[in-house]
Formats: sequence, structure tokens, C-alpha cells
Amino acid sequence: MSVSTVAADQSVCAPLPVLGRDVTVPLVTGGEVTYAALDYAASAPALQRVWDDVAAYAPYYGSVHRGAGYLSQLSTDLFENARRTVAEFLDCRADDQVVFTRSTTDSLNLLAAALPDGCQVFVFETEHHASLLPWRDARVTYLDAPRSHREAVETLERALADREPHGPALVCVTGASNVTGELWPVRELAAAAHAHGARIVLDAAQLAPHHPVSVADLDVDWVVFSGHKLYAPFGSGVLAGRSDWLREAEPYLAGGGASRKVSRRTDGGVDVEWHESAARHEAGSPNVIGAYSIASACTALTEAGFDTLVAREQYLIEKVRAGLAEVPEVRVLSLFGDDAPRVGVISFVVDGWNSSHFAAALSAEYGIGVRDGLFCAHPLVRTLLGSDPQTQGECGSPEAAPGEKSLNAIRVSFGAGTPDEHVERFVRAVRELVTDGAKWNYRTEDGRCVPDTSA
Repeated sequence: MSVSTVAADQSVCAPLPVLGRDVTVPLVTGGEVTYAALDYAASAPALQRVWDDVAAYAPYYGSVHRGAGYLSQLSTDLFENARRTVAEFLDCRADDQVVFTRSTTDSLNLLAAALPDGCQVFVFETEHHASLLPWRDARVTYLDAPRSHREAVETLERALADREPHGPALVCVTGASNVTGELWPVRELAAAAHAHGARIVLDAAQLAPHHPVSVADLDVDWVVFSGHKLYAPFGSGVLAGRSDWLREAEPYLAGGGASRKVSRRTDGGVDVEWHESAARHEAGSPNVIGAYSIASACTALTEAGFDTLVAREQYLIEKVRAGLAEVPEVRVLSLFGDDAPRVGVISFVVDGWNSSHFAAALSAEYGIGVRDGLFCAHPLVRTLLGSDPQTQGECGSPEAAPGEKSLNAIRVSFGAGTPDEHVERFVRAVRELVTDGAKWNYRTEDGRCVPDTSA
């Protein structure tokens, strides 16, 4: 679909209502402006629909799986119905489990704790730290950043073919990069993993808010994502997929809820029979509001229609990319090239600017919130920038770790709740800052560039 076609069809794909859409913020140059939240890749604003659903339930909150009272029963039903809603949203297989966690990071650490003995993990250096770091008790093979979908698949196939001994193996891969927004060939990588006797977990933290995710169609063994990127607040996440490794593993947390039966032995010890269902890894009182908010977001996105949401987002992507392309000093970061499919996540560098300085000016002078730095994907950003880690930046903190101050990456990200005006203001601001410079002086404070208000 062309940009003009999408633009002409805006009446049927307006932004979804989100919290904070009318919040105003002060400008250092004077006056106020409606805040442009363009940091969806870190945390997306909550959908108004989600907030309304949670508010309607809040008076009926009760203990889940713990009480005989009406509110406890109601909350338990809500919690378990949320599990079924998430399973439907992800198109899970009949025997898959949906485990509620705190986040994507928590989900992957849970899976890491459930790996069978001797399991070897394969992960690309391009992953977010949530996918890169949890595998501390496993043998990990880190794969170099590929420069095409085909190279990604071939790199994985070679690594899997060379593994010794031929025991259990797990591949961990993102669905969409949190740095470049580029989509990864998940279905092809899953096929390669299975062909070599390995399993695969999909980090869908950046994919699920933008595109439909089907466990069955992609043929992945597990999928993980976070509520706070899916327009749902309250610190909740999901691990969904095959039950066998989870059922055979020791509970992620030991305590009430995970245990089915606990009894004293004659020798004074304790015998425990653990649940085999998802409850095995959900010890403690569950975050029912967080789970319900995820389910509400899943329902809202499904009812809005991903075809419509994707079409509008592609329109915004092209709007931003076209605007940045008109500024010669801007270089957009990419692994797979300009034609690679992507979600609304774009990172770039600006000649002559430190990332913290540029992001501070966008915020203080234009009311635009973006992200700067390494985006919890340090190896990938360094690969994309080819940066000398000892190079000093103009606005870097002398106390910062070596290299961090020199990596001039800025990330703009958006989604279902982003109005046209926000991306238009962003493109205009980039052009004006590069052409005319900042209107204000900035200084370093605690490693960040901030407006200098001392004068």
C-alpha cells in the first residue's frame, strides 16, 4: 500500500485513544505544548480502553485462587479468563501454557531456569539484553549480526550443525529489533531450529504491539512479551508455549500457589508436590490487575484490527523516514537495508551532535520524548555505529563508563496511539535543530544533558 493510499484512508484508521494524549509540558523557551510521546519502544502509553476496563474491575478486586468469597471467585475467573484471552491473541496450540510474569525479562529468565541439563543456547548479538543475558547456567553461542534475512538463517543453520554434543538446544530471537525496528525472519529461523533438533523462543516485546503474532503459524516453541509495551500498565508479562520443559523444571519461585500439597515428614522435613500447570511458576499472590490489563489490550488491538493498525503505522513510518532523508546530517541505522520491513522504531545518528544533547533539545524545546543511548542492546548499537569506544562526546559525563558517552544514537518510536502531529513536529524539530542549532544552552548533570537554567 502506498503512502498516498494510506493517507487518503485516514478516516478509518485514526489513532487509538491513549492516556496522556492531552498532557501539556513546559518548554524551556517559554510556554507549553502537548507532549509528543515518541518512546513507545520503551513503554507505550496505556490504551484508554484498558484503563477503563481496569477501573471498572477495581472495586471488585479480591484474592486470586485463595478465597471462597464472591470477590475472590470473581477475581479468579477474571485472572483465568485473561490467560485464555492471551492464548487466543497468540494463537497458541491446545496444549500450550500461558504463564503470567513481570515482564519479557522475567519471562526469559524463567525459561532459562527451566532449561534441561546440557542445553545449549544460540542467540544473535543483535538481541536486547533481556534475550542476551539470562542464559548464565547454559552453554551459550553468540552469533554475529547478520546483514540480511538469508544470512541470519544461514548463520543459525551453520551454528546448529556444528554443535557438539547433539543434546537439547534453544534458539532465542527477536521478532522486531528494539533498535532498528526491522522484522526478523522468525518462521524461517524456527524451521531451521527444528530441522536441527533445537527449539526456539520468540521475543515479541517489540512485535506484538505492532503485528499479529501466531505461535502456531510461526511454529515457535515459546513466545514472550511485556504488557507495558502492549499499551497495558502494571508491570506484567507473558511466557507462552510448550509445557514439557516448564512442567519438568523446579518452580521459578517456591511458595504458595506453586505448591499443590505440602506435608511434614516423620524426620521433621517437608515434602512438596508442585503443580504441573502454569501455576507451578506463578508462586505468590498474582498480579491480577496486570494480567487483566494485558488481556484487555489484546482484546482492544484485536477488535481494532491489525490490518488497519499496520497500515496506519506504515504511513507514519514513511512520514518519518522521508523527513529524516531530507536532512543529510542524519543517518538512519539498519541491519537489513532500507527496504526491510519494520515496525515504528527508528534509530539514527546526527553528525556533530551527541545523542543526549539532541534528545534533551527535542524535549526541552519541542516537548518531544525520545530515547537516546544504547537501548539495552549494547553489542548491536556498537556494531551499527562502528564507534570507537574511547571517543569522547561533547555532552558526555566524565563519570560515565568508557564508551557510553560516544555512542550517538537516538531512537524515535510510535504506534497505535500516535497522532500525525507528533511525528510531523518531530521531523520539523530534527530539521530545525540540525539547521539552526539548539536555542538553549545545555550542561551535563548526572551523566545526562539538561537545559542550563543557572543563568
